[in-house]
Amino acid sequence: MQNYPNPFNPSTAISFSLLQAGQTKISVYDLLGREVAILVNEFLDAGVHTTVFDGKGLSSGVYIYRIESGSFVKAKQMILLK
Repeated sequence: MQNYPNPFNPSTAISFSLLQAGQTKISVYDLLGREVAILVNEFLDAGVHTTVFDGKGLSSGVYIYRIESGSFVKAKQMILLK
């Protein structure tokens, strides 16, 4: 799912659903490909989950969050406006 709200200042919620339990990692990157945060890096059960990204300390701009769980990988954009 897309983060909400988007654009955000300074935090946003990222909801996602897992079809099966597994090791899950959610990372945030800037447009240069630098990892700026790891939000989740743990074993999660199947179902709907929500995590919060706090962009305090980062500059305004477009960021990409990437969700990896098993063979599933998805990336989405979000906009930080200060």
